[in-house]
Amino acid sequence: MTFALPGFDCDSFVRATLAEDLGPGGDITAAAVIPAEARFEGVMDSRDPITVAGLPIAEAFFRALDPEVEIERLVEDGAQVAPGTALLRLRGKARAMLTAERSALNTVQHLSGIATMTRSYVDAIDGIGATLLDTRKTLPGLRVLEKYATRMGGATNHRMGLWDAAMIKDNHVAVAGSVEAAVARAVAAGIERIIVEVDRIDQIAPALGAGATHLLLDNMGPAMLRAAVALVAGRVPTEASGGVRLDTIRAIAESGVTYVSVGRLTQSAPAADIGLDFASV
Repeated sequence: MTFALPGFDCDSFVRATLAEDLGPGGDITAAAVIPAEARFEGVMDSRDPITVAGLPIAEAFFRALDPEVEIERLVEDGAQVAPGTALLRLRGKARAMLTAERSALNTVQHLSGIATMTRSYVDAIDGIGATLLDTRKTLPGLRVLEKYATRMGGATNHRMGLWDAAMIKDNHVAVAGSVEAAVARAVAAGIERIIVEVDRIDQIAPALGAGATHLLLDNMGPAMLRAAVALVAGRVPTEASGGVRLDTIRAIAESGVTYVSVGRLTQSAPAADIGLDFASV
C-alpha cells in the first residue's frame, strides 16, 4: 500500500530519490560484487532511544527495486522505542536491498530525528495545557514529510505554507505603515485566519481592534508573556515564538499561552541513529 499524505506523492519521491543515487550508471558496486541471484535478510534497528517516523517510506524504497521483497514492520510510526529495538525485518534480492539501503535509512533517520526532538519538547510541557507547534523552517521539498514527523512526535502543525493563513510580521507592518493598516488590508482581502506578530505589549490592542484572529508573541520573556496573555484575555489564541529552547519551553508555556512554536524541530534536529544489517540467506 502506498504511503498517503495530503500533498505528498510517495511514488514520485521514491523514484526521484533513487534516480539521484543511481545516476546514469546504476549501483556499479552491487552489480560487480553481488551475484544477481543472491538473497539477503536484514533488520533495521534503533541504536538510541527514539520516536519513530518514516518506516512506510523506507518500505517503499525496497519495494520499488524488489516488488516481491518480504517486509515485516515491527513498530509503527510515532512509537517511542529503546535502543536495540528492531523496526523492520526484510528478506529479498540482495542487490535491490543494498541499492535501496541508503535512501531508506536517510529518510527514516531524518524523520525519526525530527520526531524524537519533537517528543522531548512535548514532554517538557506535559500537563501545562499549551500546544507545541512546528513552523515553516523546513528543507525545500520536504515540508510535508517533516511536518508529518513533528506530528509523530506529538506536535501540531502550524501553517503548511503561505496559502492557509495570513501571517503579518514586522516587514509587512513596515510597508503597510502600521499594525492596524496591515491587518485591515488582510481583513479587506477576505482572509479568515489572520496571525499577527507582535513584540511589544502596545501592539496588542491595535492588532485585535483591526481584526487579528491569532497573536504571535515574538521573543517575549515569561513575564511579558503573562502580561500579554492577561491583556488578550482569551479573545484570540496566543502563540509564544522566538528562541525557544528545551530548557526554557516549560517556563514559556506556563505563561498561559495557547501555543508555543519551535523552528528548531525541523531546522536543527539531528538524524536518529538507526542501522540496517544484512546477512546472506
